Amino acid sequence: MSEQKPAWMEMGLSSEEYAKICDILGREPNYLETGLFAVLWSEHCSYKHSRPVLKNFPTEGKYVIQGPGENAGVVDIGDGQALVFKVESHNHPSAVEPYEGAATGVGGVARDIFTMGARPIAALNSLRFGSLEDPRVRHLFSGVVEGIGGYGNRLGTPVVGGDIFFHPSYQGNPLVNAMCVGLVDHKRIVRGLAAGPGNLVVAAGAKTGRDGIHGCTFASEEFSEETEAPDVQRGDPFLESLLIEACLELMEKGYVVGIQDMGAAGLTSSSAEMAGRAGTGIEIDVSLVPQRDEGMTPYEVMLSESQERMLLVIEPQHRQVVMDIFAKWGVEAAVVGRVTEDGIYRVLDGEIVVAEIPVKALTDSPVRYPEQREPEYYQRLRNWKPDDLPVPEDLNSVLLKLLSSPNIASKEWVYIQYDHQVMLNTIVGPGADAAVLRIKGTKKGIAMTTDGNPRYCYLDPSRGGAIAVAEAARNLSCVGAEPLALTDGLNFGNPEKPEIFWQIKQVVEGMSEACRSLEIPVVSGNVSLYNETKGEAIYPSPVVGMVGLLPDVKRCTTSAFKDSGDLVVLLGKFHPQLGASEYLAVIHGLEQGEVPEIDLAEEKQVQLCCRELIREGKIKSAHDCAEGGLAVAIAECCIPGQRGATINLPFAGREDALLFGEVQSCILVTCTPRELDSVLKTAEKAGVTAAVLGETGGRHLIIRDRAERALINQHIEEMEKVWRGSIASYF
Repeated sequence: MSEQKPAWMEMGLSSEEYAKICDILGREPNYLETGLFAVLWSEHCSYKHSRPVLKNFPTEGKYVIQGPGENAGVVDIGDGQALVFKVESHNHPSAVEPYEGAATGVGGVARDIFTMGARPIAALNSLRFGSLEDPRVRHLFSGVVEGIGGYGNRLGTPVVGGDIFFHPSYQGNPLVNAMCVGLVDHKRIVRGLAAGPGNLVVAAGAKTGRDGIHGCTFASEEFSEETEAPDVQRGDPFLESLLIEACLELMEKGYVVGIQDMGAAGLTSSSAEMAGRAGTGIEIDVSLVPQRDEGMTPYEVMLSESQERMLLVIEPQHRQVVMDIFAKWGVEAAVVGRVTEDGIYRVLDGEIVVAEIPVKALTDSPVRYPEQREPEYYQRLRNWKPDDLPVPEDLNSVLLKLLSSPNIASKEWVYIQYDHQVMLNTIVGPGADAAVLRIKGTKKGIAMTTDGNPRYCYLDPSRGGAIAVAEAARNLSCVGAEPLALTDGLNFGNPEKPEIFWQIKQVVEGMSEACRSLEIPVVSGNVSLYNETKGEAIYPSPVVGMVGLLPDVKRCTTSAFKDSGDLVVLLGKFHPQLGASEYLAVIHGLEQGEVPEIDLAEEKQVQLCCRELIREGKIKSAHDCAEGGLAVAIAECCIPGQRGATINLPFAGREDALLFGEVQSCILVTCTPRELDSVLKTAEKAGVTAAVLGETGGRHLIIRDRAERALINQHIEEMEKVWRGSIASYF
């Protein structure tokens, strides 16, 4: 008979951490106190492995109002208005219960946004799944998509974009990263502070139940045969919509001193973090917390992760009016504690003190500095050269196969399940380089995107991290928006493994370098580690969520070819590489080789040039060259515009590399013949290489090499059929 582990070990604390807790308290903690430390010192809440690495990110910039450390980041967009945005992961819950895992992820990140005083105006999602050939993956994928739509549509926030990547490394551990963007006036911004000793602490929203207890410690461990998943929370989007209206009204009328979502670790994290930011103490009486289940213990109340709950700090004189406003919106609320000045986190059960810990001890968790080591595969895979790789004879078939690859194919099957027009602000919706929304009452618009290529980050984490930032910015530039700031979702395996921690450090260094070069600060984010199943880690998967500003929303562009007779121009130096490409993976079954080079100074100029051309009305369309290479990028412009093109490549090299090799810092644009000189002069002035490739027209995509041999000759209808039908064919 095996010996039972001590409680602290069952809760995920190490022996060193438990010893430190005893030292802090000068005694052994009781069961509840142990639980409070366990959740707040978990990786999910404390970032104990990643905090030192995250310090590399630049967090200040000319548009930044609020950087990391609050519920969400805030950037200025002029006219006294600001955007509030953040990305959050809900990976482990979605692997257990895909619908509710995804739904509660959407609801949770929306609460982070309105907590800052902002009204949520858009949602995006970044998804990573295993092969759709697997029935379980199809079950998880369809459940997650249904959960995103089920919650987002009922909440009334348009789901306007996102990105999806399929790979076997996610077979047992899918990634579900949800991003939300909100709009707020500068004067309405609220922060999560439990300030003012004597002020009241109010719990509002759903009653507290037993669901999700220790959800954050569950998210801080690998999946294995022994993993015990907590009850995944159930979301109620209708209640959340009422909660939004009630809280926004309270904030608008100035009744809120501080507010925070009861997310991971529920009442514990929200109250401790608010007190920690304010430098105060806090007292919570669990007997006053509205409870859904009979006979709940203080431990269960404090660690529950029931959804749609907010914690507010208000001044005593506003107690009745606050309760009246919540009642008007049909939201239950109760005073459950008060702010104190002694710096102590105190939990009562009626008149009995059941936990007493210095706030600082809970919020200042120990930092770990794991060993890092370059993985064995790294040099071996990156040194691969395509010298012996055969060039396929039928390049038309290759193009069709790439267009049908789920990583390139249309994601329409996904986004038709989302309402992306609610609020009537969406100018450019899902499927574009970036989504674009109007800001009512102004000329301006905002753009947003999520990006990240896990294969790049596996084969070269530093360069892959830099490319994730650059591609997100490039996608914004392709619709005419200036990138303002980003939010990061960092998804990795077990950081205690030296090779995984090396990946984390390299990715963040690459992202940080790109952020500095492109002058795009990081203002919020989320770290999700321990994404492993039976010891096998996911590919390193940073997600970059980025927002941008268009001075005149009427000037935004899309990728679709607009008119026949327009000229197709490539901005940027064209040096395609077969290494790390979708072509190499899909056609040859290889994931190796050097990740495409990126010159960040050149990237910056290409994007500036593209934005200037759009704002001056000189070009009609713009689309970046990404997965699948130049041929796929041109096909992606032909299909939505239902217009073909005849392209004459002025480049030398292997045919498959020219067509399907991947490249950075390249954007395809179209213009009328009379605007060509102006386009070329603008590019020259910016120091950007520009090459005329051909013209639009007809119903075929024809691509010829320098000897005028037709490498590709495909009808739009055939390309569209495989591109649109690929993902749907699995369901």
